[in-house]
Amino acid sequence: MIELMKVTKSFQDTPVLTDISLTIQDNEVFGIVGPSGVGKSTLLNCLIGLEKYQSGSITIDGIHLEDLTEFEIRKFRKNMGMIFQNFSLIGRKDVFHNISLPMECWNYSKTDIKDRVEHLAELTGIQDKLYCRPAELSGGQKQRVAIARALSMNPRYLLCDECTSALDPRSTASILELLKSLQEQFKITIIVVTHEMSVVQNICQRMAILENGSVSLLGSVREIFRNKPGQLKALLGEDEGKVSITLDIGELAKCREYLDAQGMKYKITGGY
Repeated sequence: MIELMKVTKSFQDTPVLTDISLTIQDNEVFGIVGPSGVGKSTLLNCLIGLEKYQSGSITIDGIHLEDLTEFEIRKFRKNMGMIFQNFSLIGRKDVFHNISLPMECWNYSKTDIKDRVEHLAELTGIQDKLYCRPAELSGGQKQRVAIARALSMNPRYLLCDECTSALDPRSTASILELLKSLQEQFKITIIVVTHEMSVVQNICQRMAILENGSVSLLGSVREIFRNKPGQLKALLGEDEGKVSITLDIGELAKCREYLDAQGMKYKITGGY
């Protein structure tokens, strides 16, 4: 089980996460949603130990992450598989060695590596691509390689950071079906960070909506989409004429000047 209690994270003087508190149960698929820049990826990086938070506590399987040394964090990450939006495959390595990389880093035997890679390749439907380079694969195939690699260390948790955003609708549906099948087979907990509401409805049981670096809503996906509370309407752009847009910092001044000239009300938030 994962428990976050009042987790706060800032980059220099910019607050990104503010008093985040939530619990993720074993063997569930949990969604973390919100517009760009609200801290979703930062929260995921805190869970896996890639980012340090200034205050609060993250407890995973009874272990307080803030109490671990660097070596203990590295060892603990064996329980956490990570899937990224842009696949993060190594172009000079073939599919076999992209999948086997975590096991090689931990000095597994060649026999164990071969057996595990071939098993995962069969499960993810890429057994005929083991000796291809990433450049020879489609987007959906690349993500299947990334999923197999994330599972190579037999983790208890699978963290997905916008893992379908770079895919076409057919590939997205295929990847989501694969994740559901793997979750049932391995009984792992999956955490999905996304801004795609269709992904949340398709795969997640519970969800948290982040707004301005805080949890504004937490609950069952089915109930939230049935009742459509204000937080969900705002996220979907259905909140009584209110809209949310994401701008590059270079466009901000021009946009503010236009809105001021039109006498329109607005709120600016930032994040990573």
